[in-house]
This record gives sequence, C-alpha cells and structure tokens, in this order.
Amino acid sequence: MEIDPRNSKATIISVFGSSHAAEEGDAYVLARELGGELARAGFVVASGGYGGAMEAVSRGAAEAGGRAIGVVAAAISTKSNPWVHEAVVVPRWEDRLLQLISLGDGYVALPGGTGTLVELAVAWEMMHQRVMPPRPLVTLGDFWRPVIAQIEAADINSRGLVRMAGSVSAAVNELRASLSQSRRN
Repeated sequence: MEIDPRNSKATIISVFGSSHAAEEGDAYVLARELGGELARAGFVVASGGYGGAMEAVSRGAAEAGGRAIGVVAAAISTKSNPWVHEAVVVPRWEDRLLQLISLGDGYVALPGGTGTLVELAVAWEMMHQRVMPPRPLVTLGDFWRPVIAQIEAADINSRGLVRMAGSVSAAVNELRASLSQSRRN
C-alpha cells in the first residue's frame, strides 16, 4: 500500500533509529520520548516499523494518542511492531528506505548503526542533489555531530541541510519552525 502525505492534512515525521535499542536502554527511552512529543505536537510518526528505536518511537506516539506508520520490507519481514497503526509493506529493503524518506515532511535521526547512517545519508544527499525539495532533517543528541562535521568540512555545499538538536523538545521545535517557515514560502 502506498501513502501519499499530500492527500492527507497530517504532517509526517520519519524517524531513523537503531533496531538494536533495548527497551530498558537510553536509546529506547529517548525514541519513546520523541514519539510522544511528536504526537503531542500534532505530527504523525513514520519509522522502519520493526523493533528497537522504531518500536519505541511508535509506542511513544501511540501512548500520546498519535498515529504511527511503519514501513516494512517483505524481504525482511512483513510483521511490524505492535504500536504501528498502519503498516506499509514494500518488496525490498531499498524500497523501504525510499518510501520512508518519501513519506516524511521532515526527519529525525536518532543514534544508531549503519542502517541509521544510510537513512540519514540518503535523505541528506537527496536534498543536497536537489532530487527532492529541502525538508527539515534533525539529528538528536551529539552522536552524529562528528560525522556531520566531517562531511560539511569536505563539502561546503552540504552545510546547513542537517540541524542538530540537543534535546527532544529542541528537535520538535526545530521541526515546527522549519515546517512553518516552508509553508510560508
């Protein structure tokens, strides 16, 4: 099933994060808090739909009365986490990545591994190459700071496309401000 966010009044924030975040760990708690704050701000949350941070952000959104979309790949598993309200099933991992980016009106990258790095990098590069219009892309915490600094130093044209937020509330405020500004333009 394909979702077109332009056919909906909801603003979707795609969240990138680790599938290895344990329920009792800091990454899970952070993702759950983010999901709740995004939902309370009126955003729909989209994630990769599986466990770890993806489950946590979906759970936080659901517990706050919001909606969670999970994008899953048939090649991996069509079973999404129990907090997902709407599952989008695509054939392959690559399709999942592009669908998650396509759905998002904005993005938040949580600490994570290579999968999260790919999601952050592809969204960043698509905006950098003008394959898609600029959208707010926010990293949460200091985890990605060295990576962003290295890339921005190597390519000055990539500067300013990724914003860094030190807290969940700062990330949500950045998304609100950026999306509000883009609607005025």
